[in-house]
Amino acid sequence: MKNKKVVIIFILLFMIILVGGYFGIKYAKEKQAEKTMVEEYTPQEEISEDQLRQTIVSLYFLSKETKEIVPEARLVDIKEIINDPCDKLVNLLIEGPKSEKQERIMPENTKLIKSYMEGDCVTLDLSEEFLNYDKTDEKAKEKLMDSIVNTLTQLTEVNQVKILINGNQEDEFKESYHVKN
Repeated sequence: MKNKKVVIIFILLFMIILVGGYFGIKYAKEKQAEKTMVEEYTPQEEISEDQLRQTIVSLYFLSKETKEIVPEARLVDIKEIINDPCDKLVNLLIEGPKSEKQERIMPENTKLIKSYMEGDCVTLDLSEEFLNYDKTDEKAKEKLMDSIVNTLTQLTEVNQVKILINGNQEDEFKESYHVKN
């Protein structure tokens, strides 16, 4: 009987060791699998809905110091620029720069009547106030057109700009303008 008790205890001990070993190995494998899994990256700051809808555009204005055309980066809501990008960019030029180091190049009270595309040329129909640029400066017209052309040719579909005044072609702006090389 003593031998039977010893054998039963031995079998129970063996079973406990076997079951314990099985669960120990299973637990160790799960921990190892967790370590090798790729963890999802969580940015420190979530991107807001507003940030997703904005893009940067360059508007070209006159530098107060050098009197040359320089870019000003501006954040613009995609919804505002998606349907009529030329209209939006020209209206931003008309509004003028936000930087104190730059000055407006578009003549005061100029209004965009309409714009339309013909191939790779955008035609801008502007109010007669556009003709009120500084004619005493021999480079004023060139700088004015450089500002408009450099701003609009950021759009991939635009390679040239044509100007109309109140729907008519003026002798002063009869050519198409494009980026200088």
